[in-house]
Amino acid sequence: MLDKSAKIYVAGHRGLVGSAIWNNLISRGYTNLVGRTHAELDLLDGAAVRAFFDEEKPDAVVLAAAFVGGIMANLRYRADFIWRNLQIQQNVIGESYAHGVKKLLFLGSTCIYPREAPQPMKEDCLLTSPLEYTNEPYAIAKIAGLKLCESFSIQYGCNYIAVMPTNLYGPRDNFHLEKSHVLPAMLRKFYLASRLEKGDWEAVRRDLTLRPVEGVDGIASEQEILDILAKYGVKPESVTLWGTGSPMREFLWSEEMADASVHVLLNVDFKDVAAGAKINADGIPEVRNCHINVGTGEEISIKELALKVKAVTGFEGALLWDSSKPDGTLRKLTDVSKLHSLGWHHRIGIDEGISRLYKWYLEER
Repeated sequence: MLDKSAKIYVAGHRGLVGSAIWNNLISRGYTNLVGRTHAELDLLDGAAVRAFFDEEKPDAVVLAAAFVGGIMANLRYRADFIWRNLQIQQNVIGESYAHGVKKLLFLGSTCIYPREAPQPMKEDCLLTSPLEYTNEPYAIAKIAGLKLCESFSIQYGCNYIAVMPTNLYGPRDNFHLEKSHVLPAMLRKFYLASRLEKGDWEAVRRDLTLRPVEGVDGIASEQEILDILAKYGVKPESVTLWGTGSPMREFLWSEEMADASVHVLLNVDFKDVAAGAKINADGIPEVRNCHINVGTGEEISIKELALKVKAVTGFEGALLWDSSKPDGTLRKLTDVSKLHSLGWHHRIGIDEGISRLYKWYLEER
């Protein structure tokens, strides 16, 4: 257990999960927290990261910073997804070791698992078959991150642990239509369509002023706004989503991910997840798959999710599907038995979560 006076650096403290982890730590009495915005510290800059660690000398690190996005972004920015994430991880984890950081928690993603992984996905199915093509670069970067943690802990006796969250959503989510994940993108699309449906141009313009779409903001003409929103499937009479709606997905409220992360940071050590190594044919103990899945163990189809979001936003138009676009992995359910054995369970279901997210989205403007 970390002392309450321990200095904890939260990398990515303004993001969806990082901000929730920051707040969770404060609620538990950990107030000696350090954070830097991207403008203050570029984690791609190795020299800057080294100088930061020289100055701050944190006792513990939570690596929640990453370059993230949905299917569209993963297809469009493949090089960025692997290069940026590898660089961030190399810099932060490497400098953590060099500066004697006592405890490190690395946040990955369940997209690390093979496209055809047995369901629900246990930690042991990592690297057993090919990855999903659409997010392969991001997944490879995250696999490298968890292996960095594993390898530093094995070779140098570090206490570095990796957690792999399922699809997350919650306050401070990314709602930009070009790069956001499925649930926040879906919620914003239905919200905008519902406002267009009602002719509430004041709300539409306010939304685009807050988050312009491809440079089109709230001062654009009505036709410009209609054209750019139509490009993303948003019309007064319908919302069109990518794929068929058939894939199954698991969703976890971000504040619960934060609670699980802090639980692991404070109560779980590398030795707890490295026990039971198998002895291979050469007599070498194989310590691997020490990461921890974090999720609910429950799933919902994208179509059913869309109908729930549609109902919450009050949109009465049609829900359409563009089957020419990729579905991504057809099913991605985590086995959370290891997490449960370590003493943590989720509490917020998808219906409550969607309502909370919509309430936050409306209040933010």
